[in-house]
Amino acid sequence: MAKGNMPVAVQTFIVQSLACFDSPSVVVAAVKKEYGEEITRQAVEGYDPNKRAGAKLAARWRALFEETRKAFLENTAEIAISHRAVRLRALQRMAEKAETQGNMVLAASLMKQAAEEVGNVYSNRRELTGKDGKDLPAPAAPVTFFELPSNGRD
Repeated sequence: MAKGNMPVAVQTFIVQSLACFDSPSVVVAAVKKEYGEEITRQAVEGYDPNKRAGAKLAARWRALFEETRKAFLENTAEIAISHRAVRLRALQRMAEKAETQGNMVLAASLMKQAAEEVGNVYSNRRELTGKDGKDLPAPAAPVTFFELPSNGRD
């Protein structure tokens, strides 16, 4: 389906999906499921201003892409899986199901993942302390360099 023949709703969906970092293959499948339209990956790439195929993308689609990308990056709090509690609940459900199905290896793996989640393994937060949680020792004094005598080698 050519760009000119594509409904505006489908074009909007494609641009917004790409702005949210969906791959062209994912967008193709989503358009088929959502709108029943058959499109190619190449057609989808034409709506991404960051790709060579989208270099001549119309200003309205380029603006929509930029707006959507900015909102997407700013609003990660609205994405459920970005919250620790949501991830832990999902891991809980999966571990319980694995255990009831007798898959103890998977259940143990999920429990380990949950423990790592709670222990901040998946965060970049670091606390630096000295031995036994005490303050770090004061930094050593900077090294002072002395100028050596020239001994007449000027």
